[in-house]
Amino acid sequence: MHVHILGIAGTFMGGVAAIAKAAGFRVTGSDLNVYPPMSDQLTSLGIELIQGYGAEQLDLDPDIVVVGNALSRGRPVIEALLDRGMAYTSGPQWLAEHVLKDRHVLAVAGTHGKTTTASMLAWILEHAGLEPGFLIGGVPSNFDATARLGGRGRGAAHGAAQRRPAHFVIEADEYDTAFFDKRAKFVHYRPRTLILNNLEYDHADIYPDIAAIRWQFAQLLRTVPGSGRVLRNGADAEIEAAIAQGCWTPCQTFGLRAADEWSATLAPGKACAEFTVLRDRRTVAEVRWQLLGEHNVMNALAAIAAADHVGVAPERAALALTQFRGVKRRMEIRGTVGGVTVYDDFAHHPTAIETTLLGLRARLPDARIITVLEPRSNTMKLGVHRDELAPALAAADSAWFLNAPGLGWDLAAALVPLGRRARLEGTVEGLVEGIVAEVRPGDQVLVMSNGGFGGLHEKLLAALRAREAARAPGSR
Repeated sequence: MHVHILGIAGTFMGGVAAIAKAAGFRVTGSDLNVYPPMSDQLTSLGIELIQGYGAEQLDLDPDIVVVGNALSRGRPVIEALLDRGMAYTSGPQWLAEHVLKDRHVLAVAGTHGKTTTASMLAWILEHAGLEPGFLIGGVPSNFDATARLGGRGRGAAHGAAQRRPAHFVIEADEYDTAFFDKRAKFVHYRPRTLILNNLEYDHADIYPDIAAIRWQFAQLLRTVPGSGRVLRNGADAEIEAAIAQGCWTPCQTFGLRAADEWSATLAPGKACAEFTVLRDRRTVAEVRWQLLGEHNVMNALAAIAAADHVGVAPERAALALTQFRGVKRRMEIRGTVGGVTVYDDFAHHPTAIETTLLGLRARLPDARIITVLEPRSNTMKLGVHRDELAPALAAADSAWFLNAPGLGWDLAAALVPLGRRARLEGTVEGLVEGIVAEVRPGDQVLVMSNGGFGGLHEKLLAALRAREAARAPGSR
């Protein structure tokens, strides 16, 4: 079968392409901007890439066209696709029909923590010998890939020699599926194990209010069989409300409360680098790892509980987490120059910004933390969370922002509560110049954006290196 993918350069559709290729399909695809690293990744797989959305690409005569959710009516390729009466489907639907239908699907849903939790879970299953497939919206450092088909791993976690059903871990997001299917992508996946991390208002370009998102979560719950398991954040009222709309699957809660079925006791003074895992208030595992923040303890509890559902003992899962190296762009250290450490993080929602910042503060209580943010997400551009932005940055010593044209709301006014700690620049170059003038040895620079931020990370590190070279003995 020849599969042609429209929007192939996105993380999700690129993952679908890699999985389709591994499954033996001929794969081609197109996008508006196909550039490294995704172009290199796809080309290395032998996937033919086409720039743009011209109708002529349909002359390839594929058996099925898989349409990404970035495509809409009016694009020449979409109009030609419909006029010619060619077979087409969405990425989630294709994945469901050709890959997931024969798997035990473990899905991770929620506003925050999906990528990290899914990465933890995939690594736990891999460590246990289950050879899971996965499709994740980031790059887990333990795999260095966003997606793989996976196999039928031997049941090492069970001490069994026979083959077990194949497992597939998927980051299940609530963004819409395609221009012809406005349901959330996750309703296609039919998980047997479902993690519900949390639920807040997001994707303001798609959903009018949180009730609309909650309704999508309620539909997801309807797809989980009675023999499955739902692992949910026990302290999240919106998740509780979604459950109340109907759930026919056994549920277990996870959280930092003693009342939760899966809970944790944090080692004092360790900034969440050590914690005890409890099930029904009984100790079942100890975790010592390199991640920081209570939010990551929550992610770990969810992953351990989900792995338990497919037979991986908590102590085996905890052992795997000691070797978990995190996810690229999630508190990833991009470099340290002259004692100044620069991090890259994907946070773009006020809650994620705050939890990430507090995690770093807990690890380094005496360090100066300088945050650098790009208000880039569709929800941020619409100004939905502008009143929550300043409070989310309370733990920062200073907060720099890219005040790019066309934001649509008054960023400076929203940051008034931060006083002189808030700094705005209209260009990436201006940010680099201002930050380099401010930072000193020991400072932590936390860069947060859901995009590339104009290469700010490398530009900042280069400027810091230039500053150190200029200060070196013998320099002019």
